[in-house]
Amino acid sequence: MSIKGVGVDAVDIARFRASLIRTPSMRQRLFTAEELEYVAPKVDQVPSLAARFAAREAVMKAMGLGLGAFGFHEVWVSRASSGAPSLRITGRALELAVDRSITQWHLSITHTDLVAIAHVVAE
Repeated sequence: MSIKGVGVDAVDIARFRASLIRTPSMRQRLFTAEELEYVAPKVDQVPSLAARFAAREAVMKAMGLGLGAFGFHEVWVSRASSGAPSLRITGRALELAVDRSITQWHLSITHTDLVAIAHVVAE
């Protein structure tokens, strides 16, 4: 396998929080039911949501694409029983990945009180 692309994205949590407050429908527009279910029990859901948004942006960057190349529900973060995050790719995003011969994804996400970061490697 060879690396086809690398993407990283950082999201300012305070700014993301303000956007979610200003436009509550963003939650459903940006995130899948699986992601919303994962964050539901958290006292503060915004850092985890911001990290998931950063993952989408990092995937676009790893493919050399810009915002809007595919729908937000076509890439999402899933969690293994161990807690390890992974990417789910479908629809137009999957077509673009196949066109670029990408068959495997690696994801790392993290957040502090201030920033959420996602790092993606496409193989």
